[in-house]
Amino acid sequence: MKMISKHIKEYIESEILSQYSSNIGGHGIDHIKTVITRSFEIVEEFGLDLDWDMVYVIAAFHDIGYKQDPDNHEQVSADILSKDSFLNQNFDSEKIKIMSEAIIDHRASLEYEARSKYGKVVSSADREISVRNMLERSLLFQKDKHIGENPTLDQVIEYSFKKLSSKYGKNGYAKMYYPDQKYKDYLREMQSLLSDKILFTEREKQIAQEIDLFGYQKKK
Repeated sequence: MKMISKHIKEYIESEILSQYSSNIGGHGIDHIKTVITRSFEIVEEFGLDLDWDMVYVIAAFHDIGYKQDPDNHEQVSADILSKDSFLNQNFDSEKIKIMSEAIIDHRASLEYEARSKYGKVVSSADREISVRNMLERSLLFQKDKHIGENPTLDQVIEYSFKKLSSKYGKNGYAKMYYPDQKYKDYLREMQSLLSDKILFTEREKQIAQEIDLFGYQKKK
């Protein structure tokens, strides 16, 4: 098994991961750690000959710009990486370019292809493998996205259902380059849930209560 360079790992853990201090839109530290883990699972399972330091950096940086600009966070995150002085001292310009492009490409869809294997890995790793996690992240994302509307829970769930149906339903736009068994199991379960809107709504309401989506418990 290959290893991540010690100085790269220490820098990412101390200076980058610490920036994911909130779970805005479901893009918090738990998600980032999952994408890092999944990236290496995919690299190993599919026998990809890639630079592990680059894979690690891409996964760690891929949502770093979300708090600044949710709608354009791929480009913002790529810009942050490309200007990072530590990375520029430890990777040549071509590797910086590949990593930046991979971050932009992590939102690859049926209409847009990732430009390198690195982009394909992070895009695949960014796909959830836990239906429970995806439902929670979707609630958080839709609540934050529509905060100006002061949405009700039913409205948030409706937004969530439409988005997840378009993304993971049959002929959905989510692009998965390396569909391992974990993802296949997830997709099967998610599509089954999306086929029953009543059950979907019940699951989302239960999760909303568990995480106190609107902060009612804190207000008491």
